[in-house]
Amino acid sequence: MRFDLVTLFPEFFNSPLESGLIGKALAKKIAEVHLTNPRDFTTDKHHRVDDEPYGGGVGMVLKPEPIFAAVEALPRLPRRHLLLMTPQGEPMQQQMFQDFAQNVDQLVIICGHYEGVDERVVDHLVTREVSLGDFVLTCGEIPALALLNGVIRLLPGTVGKEESLKLESFEAGLLDYPHYTRPAEFRGWGIPEVLRSGNHGEIERWRYEQQQQRTRDRRPDLYAKWLKAQQSQN
Repeated sequence: MRFDLVTLFPEFFNSPLESGLIGKALAKKIAEVHLTNPRDFTTDKHHRVDDEPYGGGVGMVLKPEPIFAAVEALPRLPRRHLLLMTPQGEPMQQQMFQDFAQNVDQLVIICGHYEGVDERVVDHLVTREVSLGDFVLTCGEIPALALLNGVIRLLPGTVGKEESLKLESFEAGLLDYPHYTRPAEFRGWGIPEVLRSGNHGEIERWRYEQQQQRTRDRRPDLYAKWLKAQQSQN
């Protein structure tokens, strides 16, 4: 899968793309990431990528010409989505990552800055606006990195035990169950006895109950959605 990041700060991604599972996935060619700087596509001597907003107001707006030129210079794969990272976009969810990992060959990700981008980029270039959540950050590189991480880890070969992906939070509509490891007792705190019973049926049942309880307590909105889905299947 190919990722094209259109960013004014390509150096932001250097360390994250070389670290951990994502670094290994890129080294194994499971995915490839390309960084493109819109500033390289400016035509004025000052290489300006932003300007004052029409109608007045504070802040600066990213100009459309460098962004369009940067995107149009990229190779185009058959199943391509062009995303804009913006607080106004659709919040990221696990299902979004799954859809991208399974159904997309290329993600072009534009990292917003300043007061935003010229609206003509939204109207005539991008196919989807995406957000990390209902808050504002200093740059679009942060949510872009989160999306990159969330999608690449779902690609076959990135995670050693792919079965573990099916048991994570949000995969079945529920949060993950509690995890414990050695020692069995730490500072007087033990672990649930069922986990030491060796009864895999009981362990599986306990974990499923914990998922439901944890989701109900921590994310009642998610639990209500899961409960509705369960009722519709019965």
